[in-house]
Amino acid sequence: MATALTPDQEIEELRDQLRHHEYLYYVEDAPELTDAQYDALMNRLKKLETQHPELVTADSPSQRVGGKPKEGFAKMPHSRPMLSLDNAYNEEELRAWDQRVRDALPSTEAVRYVCELKLDGLSLALQYGAGSGPESGPGSDRGGAAHLLRGLTRGDGSIGEDVTSNVRTIRSVPLSISAAKLKAAGLPQSFEVRGEVVLPQAAFVKLNEERVAAGQAPAANPRNAAAGTIRTLEPNIVAQRRLDFYAYFLLKDGEFLLPQQSTALEALKTSGFRVNKYAKALKSIDEVARFIEDAEPLRDSLGYEIDGVVIKVDATAQQRRLGFTGKAPRWAIAYKFAARAGITKLEGVLFQVGRTGKVTPVAALAPVLIGGTTVSRATLHNADEIARLGVRIGDFVQVERGGDVIPKIVEVVEDKAHPRGAEEIVFPRSCPVCASELQRIEGEVDWRCVNNSCPARVREELLHWSARGVMNIEGLGDAMVAQLLGQSAELGGDGEVVTEAGAPVVVRKPLIHTIGDLYRLKREDLLGLERVGEKTADALLEEIKRSKKAGLARVLLGLGIRFVGERTAQLLAEHFGSMDELMMAASQEAEKASAALEAVNEVGPKVAQAIAEFFAVEKNKDLVKDLAGLGLEMTAEKRVTTSTLEGLTFVLTGTLPNLTRESAKERIESAGGRVSGSVSKKTSYVVAGEEAGSKLDKANSLGVKVLDEAGLLELLG
Repeated sequence: MATALTPDQEIEELRDQLRHHEYLYYVEDAPELTDAQYDALMNRLKKLETQHPELVTADSPSQRVGGKPKEGFAKMPHSRPMLSLDNAYNEEELRAWDQRVRDALPSTEAVRYVCELKLDGLSLALQYGAGSGPESGPGSDRGGAAHLLRGLTRGDGSIGEDVTSNVRTIRSVPLSISAAKLKAAGLPQSFEVRGEVVLPQAAFVKLNEERVAAGQAPAANPRNAAAGTIRTLEPNIVAQRRLDFYAYFLLKDGEFLLPQQSTALEALKTSGFRVNKYAKALKSIDEVARFIEDAEPLRDSLGYEIDGVVIKVDATAQQRRLGFTGKAPRWAIAYKFAARAGITKLEGVLFQVGRTGKVTPVAALAPVLIGGTTVSRATLHNADEIARLGVRIGDFVQVERGGDVIPKIVEVVEDKAHPRGAEEIVFPRSCPVCASELQRIEGEVDWRCVNNSCPARVREELLHWSARGVMNIEGLGDAMVAQLLGQSAELGGDGEVVTEAGAPVVVRKPLIHTIGDLYRLKREDLLGLERVGEKTADALLEEIKRSKKAGLARVLLGLGIRFVGERTAQLLAEHFGSMDELMMAASQEAEKASAALEAVNEVGPKVAQAIAEFFAVEKNKDLVKDLAGLGLEMTAEKRVTTSTLEGLTFVLTGTLPNLTRESAKERIESAGGRVSGSVSKKTSYVVAGEEAGSKLDKANSLGVKVLDEAGLLELLG
């Protein structure tokens, strides 16, 4: 006769059964139970846990849906930046990337690649370890299992939002991983998993049916719907949406955990994560090209959105040596599928004013479904592009989603079924928002509004300033900025200000006129706005206050200086160390200013001129002084440089005995030298380590001096 189970034994047995069936259903797509049978097991578990609350643990299948966050989502730094990928749009660009990879590695080393489908969702970082995070319950550390501690969104790449309460509701995310599974996968108890959250197409269709039935506008596409879902403050809503998670990276303390990407994928699968089955290790770029060719026809039959293939160097040791650019790893690239297209009617043209004053024509289209997304706007770029296309209002046009993201008009369609329109598109000669005369600089294609106080320009400057990759001010979006500027909260589908007779719709006195005014806002100012309560006001003020500590590089990026992107802003900050030093350098007479600015690594004449022109405008200098007076951090740790290697160009090849390639590059640049990726007659030295490849051969053929590590260190002094 079988011995009756104690409550804790029965609870543990039920949990094991439910975890097993969750894995079969949500990861393997191979359910063994009907929904009714699964629900019966879950109801029995919930009943026992209600009777014995002391036995409830955070990793129990019954605890996936918890309470909503008390004060929204906290922000937390990533263990290492979550970078974007560079793109290739054709085989030529793909093979050029392959050549760059091979040139940067010893010619004797074999390079293998791993291809994975590029899921069109949003990235998440999941941290696992002993315990169960902030909601730990009794017995959470038993048996050396790993428990889900935290789930972070990508955020701005450096800092993400803690959305753990919502991640827990995703059934393909394990709440815990047993010690036995960890051992089988070769994983420690603490590690980090990165992957992609997607909304399956069936769930997307169901969501839009529900939204339409409720009188709401349908979601534009699965990716946007997934992003909105993961950031909602109601975990039970997230659970109903049936999001899915595919794992593709393993890290430990911000470093690669296993020696190959292919073994990492296997370990993830063994430990219970859902891994996309269309992933393969390949020996050559020819095999990669065939994988891409086979993958593109799959996109309509997968049940979820993909927009390309991600190719990664398999060996993590090679990944480390290849390193990163300012924004992306050199060891990975995304091959983007050809843009999807559709034919629709051009119903009108809107003119948007950007933060630099650039006026961009935007086509208003009859809505058309392209690749799962409803498109009703497309860029026409500029007046020259309108003339090149010969497009008129009323024409039927072919629209593509470039890179599957930005819609653009490719050509006018003219046949019996698609007659030509009759109305010419007239590009304005005055600003559509402030009515100032537009100007066109000789040699440029764009018309610009030169009124620095134009409401549209100020609005775009504020949106740029608050963006995630810049000052990262959460809550300062389109509608909030519009209200702060005294404009109508109504915005068009692409964010254009609604206008009447060429002027913005003003509904109240503006609360701000410049970026500096953001930092003067008071609680009572915000409480007078539409749909702004005490919590919203306090949260926004806290975000604005926190942004004061973003640092010099982010401030430079936020100022919107032409040609100054994220990497250039960082290099300027490290070189000058303070805003005062940079302004002094830029404010000298032209020749001296150019020389001082071009001394910064990667800053050329065009960028130097743009920086000098920016600081020559009194309004811009006044804004910088105002921000400094308001307490914004305007300094950075200055990279100590010497002139030891001034004017010398170096090329690194092979593996050095003590220095990594990145540290060697940093030391050369700190001494005033420049590091190039290719050997030419202008190269001063080639620094060669073990297994140096074709670069060493070329150096010898050109008579370029060759150094080993010891020679480089001697040169550095």
